[in-house]
Amino acid sequence: MKARPTMRACNPIGIGVCLALAAGLAAGRAYADSLPQSVIDAQYARISPALCIVSYASEITNERTGDTNKRQTRAMGVIVSPEGLVIGPGHMQLDYSKPLNVRISVGQGDAEKEYPAEVLTKPEDVNLCFMRIKPETPEKFPYVRFAPNARLSIGEPLMVLGLFGENLDFAHAAQFRSIGAILEKPRTTYCLDEPVPLGFVAGPVVNAQGEAVGVIGLDLSPQEGGELYTHGGHPLVYQTSLFQHYIEQPPGLQEEQTNAWIGVFSQPLSDDLAEYWGLPKEGGVVVSTVVPDAPAAKAGIQRGDIIIEFNNTPIHSKLDRDIAGFTKLVRECQPGQEISIRLLRNETPMDVKATLTELPKSGKEAGEYEDSVFGFTVQELTRDLRIRLNLDEDLQGVIVFRVKSGSDAQLAGFRPGVIILRFGEHPIASIDDFKAAVEKVAADKPGEIPIFCRVGPRTGFFRLIPNWNRGEEG
Repeated sequence: MKARPTMRACNPIGIGVCLALAAGLAAGRAYADSLPQSVIDAQYARISPALCIVSYASEITNERTGDTNKRQTRAMGVIVSPEGLVIGPGHMQLDYSKPLNVRISVGQGDAEKEYPAEVLTKPEDVNLCFMRIKPETPEKFPYVRFAPNARLSIGEPLMVLGLFGENLDFAHAAQFRSIGAILEKPRTTYCLDEPVPLGFVAGPVVNAQGEAVGVIGLDLSPQEGGELYTHGGHPLVYQTSLFQHYIEQPPGLQEEQTNAWIGVFSQPLSDDLAEYWGLPKEGGVVVSTVVPDAPAAKAGIQRGDIIIEFNNTPIHSKLDRDIAGFTKLVRECQPGQEISIRLLRNETPMDVKATLTELPKSGKEAGEYEDSVFGFTVQELTRDLRIRLNLDEDLQGVIVFRVKSGSDAQLAGFRPGVIILRFGEHPIASIDDFKAAVEKVAADKPGEIPIFCRVGPRTGFFRLIPNWNRGEEG
């Protein structure tokens, strides 16, 4: 394989390198002096071959307009099994961005080899991405073994392995940091004392004993695409216990996943709420909404109930981020499993049984159809969308997801969130109905198409005036 030229413009993986390199050199040298040179040499030689370059196309959706664009980008990955399981940074998979055409390069220089890869379902409890290399014939890859139960201390020096940017030809590199803070709630969280370049996110972390004790992660806020344990994007050490079980039992492809579901929307029982209601300040999950016909509804759970024990596990949620732990408990159960729930109703303890079902398809997994004739993409109405938009189960239609800039649909005033109930003379109850209606109308080529829609609580017509000469005009 031909080696890359070494002098190119910086790409996203190396943005922080140029700025951080000089500033971190003195401090990094001090931390390095705390690590035995024999450990640095031995662990760099052992772990460096398992570092890899993840190249992919990122399809990004503008949540406000629904427009999408694609860009090529790269990230650092680390191989964690001889079969080619790879851990990458969690920002590869966000609600508004998904990786496509993933390729993984292993080795350096003339020994570098590129492989196709598939992206696995992103875990909900740790902000990492898991991928699987797909070689044409079975191969054994260099990989990192992690120490299972190492505990870190304030000020402890660490070596972090990663990649410099494209301007340095993605050289395998080491930087040195220390533990600057330890947060004990809602889980033990180790914070580095200084930022790291993006090329070191998901990089292995080595302690003074030469043990690989975790990888670097960035916990993101909900606005940044994260869901759990938010700490503003500060670099953390994800200790081995947070992801080792995913190495032993890798996440499946999206269609292979089956998560359990109980069917409630909830909030934590904060100390303020407990004091207002005259309850002990021990935490719990307050049920704010019960989905009709869901397992919770069939078990008799009501709005206002407080769940204090789930399947023999006490629930002590007091903060918004603690709700993630309850959600994880539910999803780790099996669909069809009967579980016991202890709750408080009007300060009175109650025990109920609920039989969980499979988590309904979400908006992120919804089937969609891209109409190239009029210029918009629609999605099916999934259960979570119906709940979010307060739609009755008997309402039939499809929801506009994206609108192409300058298209007939945009000129007619369509925008994401509009629900199409009838397209011309054709009632719409599914994606297939919509696709068939578009094809029929396109064949007839009318001068104007009335489209009956729902926008918020109101219904009305959009007037779609097609430019049937658009294709002939090029």
